[in-house]
Amino acid sequence: MKPPEEDDAGTLPDSYNRDRYCRQTLLPEIGVEGQRRLKESRAVIVGLGAMGSSAANFLVRAGIGRVVLIDRDLVELHNLQRQILYSEEDLNRPKAVAAAGILHKINSSVGIETHAEDLNLSNAEKLITGADVVLDGTDNLQTRFLMNDVCVKHRIPWIYAGAVGTGGMVMPILPGRTPCFRCLVPSLPAPGMLQTCDIAGILNTIPALIASFECTLACEILTGQFGTGDGTSYLVHVDVWRQTFDRIAVGRRADCPCCSRGRLDFLDPVSREMITTLCGRDAIQITPAAPMEISLEELETRLSRLGDVRFTPYMLTFRSGTGEISVFRDGRAIIKGTRDEATARSLYARYIGL
Repeated sequence: MKPPEEDDAGTLPDSYNRDRYCRQTLLPEIGVEGQRRLKESRAVIVGLGAMGSSAANFLVRAGIGRVVLIDRDLVELHNLQRQILYSEEDLNRPKAVAAAGILHKINSSVGIETHAEDLNLSNAEKLITGADVVLDGTDNLQTRFLMNDVCVKHRIPWIYAGAVGTGGMVMPILPGRTPCFRCLVPSLPAPGMLQTCDIAGILNTIPALIASFECTLACEILTGQFGTGDGTSYLVHVDVWRQTFDRIAVGRRADCPCCSRGRLDFLDPVSREMITTLCGRDAIQITPAAPMEISLEELETRLSRLGDVRFTPYMLTFRSGTGEISVFRDGRAIIKGTRDEATARSLYARYIGL
């Protein structure tokens, strides 16, 4: 069914919106007024992988007025197992561009803003400021800490979400009202300590389930109905394979470096990791901002299932179809085969785990 012609103001007739959202406005939790608020809202989705693409699908169908899509990656074949907005025709296209084309066909009355770029220190405030809610579809903690700093600084609600293996978790963050992300995770863990989809795998049902929780929370926030009143938030963890569901209360930390002490470490260019293009070589070096020591032995165990690993007491070199990464005990890594910083950062997050 084609939508009716737009009226002179360039908006679809009210009758069309009533028909499209009639099952949603019947809900007492939303109603006509809630639907109006959704239409007037701006949501930013950072990362358009499995969770982010599912979240974009839900929000656009729900009638969020403007949806901003941010992603640095291209569509790869292994994405099609779980990333619902893409098909084989989209291989090697920017995810943000491919997703926007599909979403516009789903609901042409929603404004889609596309940014096929890496969210980083240089652009995060520009892309996020002005949002009514930010949804997490990212694949690394560095970006989440950056999102947290921007949202705390500008008092923007955001929703942390993650999925790997058969499990996932979600937690709403409303600056000034609930704990922030650094109340939950005060600092970056050592590289190699976190599981990633590239190492642990992922069941294709869990990202969609976590995105469902994430978008439900977004609708609560946008319609003005979210609030615990006591400064508590809840981290929800689900394992679909084991059919378990846990809801864990999280309180604000008096010593939180961000929301209690006011430090925006991840918006500080002095304290960020250093990314260097190596002169005369098709390679990029990434050096963590803080000194650390990682277990190359544990990293070898994790990566040996995915490609060729060569190990010495001082360095580990991993080769796969994506290129070669040399990792040192202090967390420094050299990514060979690229001069693109965003690509190098993505590979570092994918295989080293930050």
